[in-house]
Amino acid sequence: MHIKSVKLINFRNYKGIKVFFNSNLNIFLGENGEGKTNLLESLYIASSGKSFRTNKDKELINLNKNEAYVGVELVKEDTIKTIEIKLDTNKHKRIKINGIEQDKISDIFGVLQAVIFSPEDLKIVKEGPSHRRNFLDIEITQIKPIYKSILNDYNRVLAQRNNLLKVIPYDDKKRKLLFVWNKQLIELGTKIMIFRNSFVNRLIPISKEIHKSITQGEEVLDISYISSLNIDEMDKNTIMKNFEKILLENENNDIEKGSTSFGPHKDDLEIKINDKDVRMFGSQGQKRTTVLSLKLAEIELIKQETEEYPILLLDDVFSELDINRRRYLVSRFKDIQTIITSNDDINTPHMDKIDKKTYYIKDGDILYSK
Repeated sequence: MHIKSVKLINFRNYKGIKVFFNSNLNIFLGENGEGKTNLLESLYIASSGKSFRTNKDKELINLNKNEAYVGVELVKEDTIKTIEIKLDTNKHKRIKINGIEQDKISDIFGVLQAVIFSPEDLKIVKEGPSHRRNFLDIEITQIKPIYKSILNDYNRVLAQRNNLLKVIPYDDKKRKLLFVWNKQLIELGTKIMIFRNSFVNRLIPISKEIHKSITQGEEVLDISYISSLNIDEMDKNTIMKNFEKILLENENNDIEKGSTSFGPHKDDLEIKINDKDVRMFGSQGQKRTTVLSLKLAEIELIKQETEEYPILLLDDVFSELDINRRRYLVSRFKDIQTIITSNDDINTPHMDKIDKKTYYIKDGDILYSK
């Protein structure tokens, strides 16, 4: 799979451009604020229906404009496919796949898979559990699009249960309604935990081997899925029974706090290097290498699932890697279409034999080098 072109109209600082990509390596150079990340953002939106930088579609539209357009042409399974996204300040986004308008944003999942590595991804290992849950949810959706629907339903039910918890102190008769929301929460939450546990179990050996290679055997990466249930040792029915038991045990506490204290919305990943928590004790280099290992492992999982490599998007991170990490990353470019942004010319001897194209971005305009 590879992207042939992207057309942007009034997207961020791009008034109207069309970029044709090399099927292997593409390097976009330019100063900060010229639009490099905006370009990657447009490709990511074509893969997921949303930005990795903002939840507000209005921010994606060029100032003083009401509409924006992203059109991507790709080759997948030897077939040309198109993805079109129209943004409007006064309407919901509209998505077309191969010219056919889609009913739901989630219909875009699985058409174009893309893995992005940006400075923001360091939050996976530097900050709180929500960033690690978000990493899991995004990556699982790439492999199993149905997961997004389950997650959305869970969050809707969770919000309804929390609203009810806030009302019960003023109307105790409504306590009996918790049964309805508990039942749905347990069913959906169990599915989410099973999806996450399966994904992490597949991620562990691949990320560990990649990390070992990057660090030349000096570091051992260990990842564990942390939930309130040790679901590795449980079947689905046992998980559901234990989930129900914990909800009932925490019912009074939940009513007092007005929120649900247990469920996959509280889960986390434990990430260690040489038996030490990366978040607490890892160096900046170790944290960056950990995220790189996770992202590259994700690429391999997508390949296993879809039989095609996803697109790799590297946003201003290549220049921050040392020579060994650069060398390892370059070795992965052979079969993966990669799109890199950087302030500086990052061409190295390791890239000399790679088919590539270099572009220069200035003021929302793109110039081709070679």
